[in-house]
Amino acid sequence: MEKRIQGTTGLYALFGSPVGHSGSPAMYNKAFAHYGFDYAYLAFDVKEDGMEKAFEAIRLLNIKGGNFTTPCKVAAAKLVDKLSPAAQMVCACNAFTNENGVITGHITDGIGFVQNLAKHGVSVKNQKIVIFGAGGAATSIQVQLALEGAKEIHIFNPKDKFFERAEQLKETISKTCPGCTVTVNDVADQATLAEKIAACGIVINGTIMGMKPFEDVSLVDPSYFRSDLVVADTVYNPEKTKLILEAERAGCKAIGGKGMLLEQGAVNFKLFTGKEMPLD
Repeated sequence: MEKRIQGTTGLYALFGSPVGHSGSPAMYNKAFAHYGFDYAYLAFDVKEDGMEKAFEAIRLLNIKGGNFTTPCKVAAAKLVDKLSPAAQMVCACNAFTNENGVITGHITDGIGFVQNLAKHGVSVKNQKIVIFGAGGAATSIQVQLALEGAKEIHIFNPKDKFFERAEQLKETISKTCPGCTVTVNDVADQATLAEKIAACGIVINGTIMGMKPFEDVSLVDPSYFRSDLVVADTVYNPEKTKLILEAERAGCKAIGGKGMLLEQGAVNFKLFTGKEMPLD
């Protein structure tokens, strides 16, 4: 890395908390080196209440682009100059570009997630799906599932500040994709959760549960699994979360989050550079 850094090196960055586990710096720096680009990508541990100062830094240091992760995606969407149409629909962004001082927010989590499922032979079209979470990543996935033709999306989330946001998204999806039925449910309602999983084909974790310090947590009782169920996670560190390990033991088709990281990274890399990311 030090051999590449010089006075002309452009900076890309990740903002969020925690970021110590992130695979993004290794992924993007490897891709920059592949093309010989004079760029470097760093991660900065910033919480939601620090995002205004983070944006001051982006402008002051002329950071060329980068990413936002939990818990900063919603806050970032309020601070950018422009939002892509998809990010506007989700009211969150996980990627940004800075062109001549104009910062545009993009959302690519959903695209990356669906592309990763497709690489594992799983189509979301006409599927009934249970998904946990109502934050930036989960919301992006929910929108993309609807756009890709999912039949039903059943969102499960605690009765926290994101629950109302999920109900608003339900209305947005209903207008944009009237063929897709969306419900918003309390994750504490185990009877409804068991019922929806029994009738669905895909279960998705769109929360941080499974990631450190929650590596011993899964939101699904193992008794709900069955061998014809697809279980997918957005968490990629650890590579196999408790959810994925228990799903594998039950004979499910289990898909970890690393592929999603790569696929959304490829979409972001093209936004940043105009080039295809060397995924291999």
